[in-house]
Amino acid sequence: MNMIGIIGAMEEEVELLKEKMTDTVIVEKAGMKFVKGNLKGQTAVVVRSGIGKVNAGICTQILADEFQVEAVINTGIAGSLKAEINIGDIVLSTDTMQHDVDAREFGYPLGQIPRMETLAFEADENLRKLAKEVCEEVNPDIQVFEGRVASGDQFVADKETKERIIENTQAYCTEMEGAAIGQAAYLNKIPYLVIRAISDKADDSAHVDYPTFERQAIRHTVNLVSRMMECL
Repeated sequence: MNMIGIIGAMEEEVELLKEKMTDTVIVEKAGMKFVKGNLKGQTAVVVRSGIGKVNAGICTQILADEFQVEAVINTGIAGSLKAEINIGDIVLSTDTMQHDVDAREFGYPLGQIPRMETLAFEADENLRKLAKEVCEEVNPDIQVFEGRVASGDQFVADKETKERIIENTQAYCTEMEGAAIGQAAYLNKIPYLVIRAISDKADDSAHVDYPTFERQAIRHTVNLVSRMMECL
C-alpha cells in the first residue's frame, strides 16, 4: 500500500507512533496536525483527530481528500462490553455502528442513519486478519477478539447504559470515534480497521479503571500498529 492513515483520538494514542517516524512533514488542517512520513518502512500519515464522532469523521475525510490514503487504521482505547474481554485485551472491528443514532420514529432500526443503506459499516477483513496474526506475535500475554465496535458521543460509565448498548448493538466494546471513521471510509470506499485496547469495563468502575490502565492499553496498540506497518 502506498499510504496508510492512522488516527488516534487523543495525543496519548499517537505520540509513541509519531516518535517512531522518520522523514516527517507536518500538515495542519481543521485544527489537526497530520504527520506524514516513514513508519517502519511504510508511508503513513499519523494524526490526532480529537475526541468524538464529528472530529473523527472530519479527520478521515481529510485523509481521503488531502493524502489519498489507501487504508485507514483507527487505534485507541475502549470500554469492554463482554465479561470475557478484560482490561488490556484488544478488539479488532468486524464492523462498526453508532449506538446513539435513533430514528425509529421513521421505521429505521436503532443505530441506523436515515437514508443510509447499511446499519453497520463493515471493516476490512484482510487488515483484520493481519492485525490478529501480528497481535498474537507482539502481545502474547493478552487476548485478541474480533467483533463489532459501538460508537457514540458518550463516555459509558454506568451499568444501565452499558446493558442498553449491549442489547441494541451486540457490540464487543464501546468508544467515541470508530463508527464515524467507518462511515467516512464506507462513503469514500477506503478499507479501514478499528483497533481498540480495553482500558475499562464501561460500568461503575470505569472512572477508577481508566487512568490506571490507559497507558498499558495504549502500549498494546502501539506494538500492534508498529508491527502491522512492517507487514503491509
